[in-house]
Amino acid sequence: MRTISLSKVCRKDADDLVKANIESRSYHAPWVQPFITREGFDTWFDEQVSGANIGFIARELDTGGIVGITHLSQIFMRGFQNAYLGYYGMKGFAGRGLMTEAVRLTVQTAFNDIGLHRLEANIQPGNMKSIALIHRLGFRHEGFSPRYLRINGAWRDHERWALLRDES
Repeated sequence: MRTISLSKVCRKDADDLVKANIESRSYHAPWVQPFITREGFDTWFDEQVSGANIGFIARELDTGGIVGITHLSQIFMRGFQNAYLGYYGMKGFAGRGLMTEAVRLTVQTAFNDIGLHRLEANIQPGNMKSIALIHRLGFRHEGFSPRYLRINGAWRDHERWALLRDES
C-alpha cells in the first residue's frame, strides 16, 4: 500500500518546501545545500524544474508533509535515453522507508512514462544512507569520480551508480 504521493513540483509548493528545507538544514549538511528562501526556490525552480529537468515532491498521504524531493536532470533522449537522478529527504520522515518509496516511484516514472533507458546517481562516498537507498533499488556501482560536483564551496568526490530499464 502506498504511503506517499509523488507529483511534479510547482510554484505553489514554494512555501512548504522552504519551511521543510529550513527544518532539515542540519540533516542535509554536508550532502546538499537546498534553498531556504522564496527567492532561492524561484531560482532553483527556474533552473532545475524546466526544460530537460523534472523535479518531484513526495508527500506523506496521511499528513501531507513533505517527505523529500526527487529530481531527474539533463534528460537526454535519442540514442542515449539517460538522465541524472538526484534526491534528498526531510529529517522528520527519515528512517521510515519513505524516500526509498519516493525514489522507486521516480525510477518507475523515468522508465515507464518518460521512456528512459538509463539512470545515473552520483553520491558522495560518505553518504552511507543514500548509498544504501540506491543499492536497495538495484543500482550498481559503476565507478568513482574525483572532485565531481561543487557542493558548499568545495569540489566533492562522488561514486557513480546506475540502473538500466531492464534491470529495474
